[in-house]
Amino acid sequence: MPKITRPDDCQPAKALWFDRKKYVTINFMVQNSKDLQVDIQDDKMVLSCKTCDDTNIYNEIYFYDKVQKFDSRERRYDRTINVILRKVKENVAWPRLTKDPAKPSWLSVDFDNWRDWEQEEDEGAAEYEHYMDMLSDMSKKGEAPAMDDLDDLDDD
Repeated sequence: MPKITRPDDCQPAKALWFDRKKYVTINFMVQNSKDLQVDIQDDKMVLSCKTCDDTNIYNEIYFYDKVQKFDSRERRYDRTINVILRKVKENVAWPRLTKDPAKPSWLSVDFDNWRDWEQEEDEGAAEYEHYMDMLSDMSKKGEAPAMDDLDDLDDD
């Protein structure tokens, strides 16, 4: 792929991102984009396109961690450009998208799609431990009652 050059008169697209166990997703808010070019590398990506009114869009992001460039994809929609980046280190949370701790003004967290998946596993482990404790307590209480003194529920 030829190198994408930054146009002289350009602006960044607003973008929302969220983290998952195996991938990171970025949605660039560009309606009716044209001349789309996306270059995904191990440690960065470049997005360049034009809006319907011929405004040049250019975003360059140096990632927090490495991605698998051959297993990452982009897809153009009417209102957005969706980029899915496959993480090299799965099950490792990204506290931010960019390598630089300073957040660009055009980048925000997509709270509608964000999940605290690290805590989900911890909560599941705690729930499992609670269940195992309940079973253990039940076994310590002796033999289960016979229940043979209950009336039969016959329909007369």
